[in-house]
Amino acid sequence: MIFKEARIITVADKIKVTLSRSVIGSTKDQKETVKALGLKRRGRSAILPDNAATRGAIRKVSHLLSWEEQ
Repeated sequence: MIFKEARIITVADKIKVTLSRSVIGSTKDQKETVKALGLKRRGRSAILPDNAATRGAIRKVSHLLSWEEQ
């Protein structure tokens, strides 16, 4: 058996997400995703846990958001 070396990748515990564009004209699914991220208005931010579900939601509406690791 061949075992590959395990890599430890460090990531931040939290992600700060800011709604940088309006959801007007977006699909219903995109609006619901933005709402699920806890964002209501343009320019507002939310601090969220850094996990696969959060990153998937961010990727889905990345054209409306800006984000940074904390």
